Amino acid sequence: MKLSMFLSYACVFVFCATFFQGCFSAAPERQNNRRKQPKAGPSTAVFPVGGGIYPDGHFYARVNIGQPPKPYYLDIDTGSDLTWVQCDAPCVNCPKGPHSPYKPRNNVMQCKDPFCAFITHHPNFPCHNPSDQCDYVIEYADHGSSTGVLVKDNVPIQLTNGSVLYPALFFGCGYDQDIQGSSHPPFLDGVLGLANGKSSILSQLHDIGVVRNVAGHCFSHNGGGYLFLGDDLVPSSGIVWAPMLQNSHEKYYSLGPAELFFAGKNVAKGGLSFVLDSGSTYSYFNKQAYQATITMIKKHVDIKQLKDAPEDKTLPVCWKGAVPFKSVSDVEELFNTISLRFKKAKNVMMDIAPQAYLIISNYGNVCLGILDGSEVELGDLNVLGDISMLDKLVVYDNEKQRIGWISANCDRLANTDPDYKEASNSNISREKLYVTPDYSVVLSMLEDCYEVDIFSP
Repeated sequence: MKLSMFLSYACVFVFCATFFQGCFSAAPERQNNRRKQPKAGPSTAVFPVGGGIYPDGHFYARVNIGQPPKPYYLDIDTGSDLTWVQCDAPCVNCPKGPHSPYKPRNNVMQCKDPFCAFITHHPNFPCHNPSDQCDYVIEYADHGSSTGVLVKDNVPIQLTNGSVLYPALFFGCGYDQDIQGSSHPPFLDGVLGLANGKSSILSQLHDIGVVRNVAGHCFSHNGGGYLFLGDDLVPSSGIVWAPMLQNSHEKYYSLGPAELFFAGKNVAKGGLSFVLDSGSTYSYFNKQAYQATITMIKKHVDIKQLKDAPEDKTLPVCWKGAVPFKSVSDVEELFNTISLRFKKAKNVMMDIAPQAYLIISNYGNVCLGILDGSEVELGDLNVLGDISMLDKLVVYDNEKQRIGWISANCDRLANTDPDYKEASNSNISREKLYVTPDYSVVLSMLEDCYEVDIFSP
């Protein structure tokens, strides 16, 4: 359910550090001098993430497709399930992206394929015969859309158990994109759909036994972060869990009912439900909750330090100071924390700090990253976008039907070394056994491993 699409170049690279066996032949041996063979069973794929809230507008991943593999930069979207790339089939309307459109090679799927039943068919191209090609259309909440045909191709996956697999996965070959007037170049190569639907890459990898049906992401307020498919990176303690809300939005990751608090005061009583959508840059509250939140924020704003800035059209609500602000840290002490209390999860709380609902515009003003959902026809639906999930490790556990979160330093890639887990039950120091690598160092190693140029966010 994308609310912002294709706002910037993307660059995410399949994670490969010294603990990935066989990737770096010159990597130093560990202190215990042991090298483990890849273990059988489900593992986890980890992807460093690029992008940010403003001005990028989204977080993105690099996915290699085909043989030989070619890179495509895809917008990470937990609000939709179908993954698609721009496609030369031939292309009717494909905005220029960072890479050439994907070219199908006799791998177009037919209507008789079971996977064709999982997608929404284009009304102008229905499946009349089993041998017809399987056309799709996907529409997003911002009224953008992608029209194309399903294809099947190899998608190389580097796993934390040391293995590299080349599963054949199906995805959309989009030859006609409507990106709406709110987007601006440069554009991305497509969308990585991770919602809870049968057509998602996560579901496909789970169905063939590659990973558990679990996904997670950690987006930093500095930009970047990491994404994982599988459960190896799920914390064993400290994480807060709430049950997924079962409702008409069955493919979406929903939580509720929740009460909304600002500065410790109840802003919206009753049962608010929220969709967690990494395809949306900002968060959206229904009209009543939005108006109540705006009223409380403005009531607490120090008018001696902040003045309304209606001339700044970056977002609907902005304030200016005596001098331009450089970062949210300049103003975070002037704002209070927003909190959600989930009743069905023993009143567990999700705190949304000022860093997770404010941005600094190009004019040096501070702007509110929570918008009125009624103005984009969301009705009573509430959406937690990327901004509200900053600096949190967020986990979508489809196997146990729950969503978890924990505050985290998303600037550093999580540890995936199996030996690291063993150290927790031994006398070996975790710090001595394995130190989580610095993000820039890992990217440098990736260049050597994959022989590609890193596009730093």
